[in-house]
Amino acid sequence: MATSLKIDDGLKARVQQLANQQRRSSHWIMLEAVRQYVEREEARESFKQEAMASWAEHQETGRHLSGAEVRGWLNGWGTDNETAAPECHE
Repeated sequence: MATSLKIDDGLKARVQQLANQQRRSSHWIMLEAVRQYVEREEARESFKQEAMASWAEHQETGRHLSGAEVRGWLNGWGTDNETAAPECHE
């Protein structure tokens, strides 16, 4: 799939300067920028969908953990007091 991208002269010059500094092609710089953006947005969308599903489950069941319960559990990570994840409750 071939795609063209029109960018203004100022951004084009910045991309070219960065490409020269990194000894890469401007094409590589732009491709990498798009790849990183897409990966970041996919992860953000996945997180959002997971949060919405968790909220829907909580609305149905009422099961949850309090912030204090989670903080207490996380504060034990890597210590002699490390425990398994607490159980959700209503």
